[in-house]
Amino acid sequence: MKKLRITLVLLVVATVTFAQQSPRKQATGNIGAVAVEVDYGAPSVRDRVIWGELVPYGKVWRAGANENTTISFDKDVTVGDQKVPAGKYGLFFIPNEGEQWIIVFSKKNDAWGSNGYSKENDLIRLKVNPKKGDKSVEQMAFHVGKKGVQFAWEKVTIFIPIN
Repeated sequence: MKKLRITLVLLVVATVTFAQQSPRKQATGNIGAVAVEVDYGAPSVRDRVIWGELVPYGKVWRAGANENTTISFDKDVTVGDQKVPAGKYGLFFIPNEGEQWIIVFSKKNDAWGSNGYSKENDLIRLKVNPKKGDKSVEQMAFHVGKKGVQFAWEKVTIFIPIN
């Protein structure tokens, strides 16, 4: 019995100690009459060089950590000028140094990170202009606003227009 208690205590300590460093988060809200949810793993900067190193330029990135980032809508929407039916989509970014970034909505929403990404599953691609600021955001975050979804991490913010 004593061994069982010790094992349970060690298991709890290990779980707390080794909990995901990039916790799962959700950003939810309404854009007009549409319910929107972004589900993502939220990594932190932790004194690392993010853009161009941890997240390489010119390559598909899962827009978060661990499991695939997803975005879902309970009604049809327009993203930029492209129609997107109600549903749940994988959300990927292709960051480009000094250029527009590409936002990808994938019909495959259950991949593990970028490994399961395939261009043939793209529903839409949208080019956006990243904004570089002076203030750094330590933990990656998405926010659902009245006119779209905002992404912020390190000194980069991106706005994805949705209506």
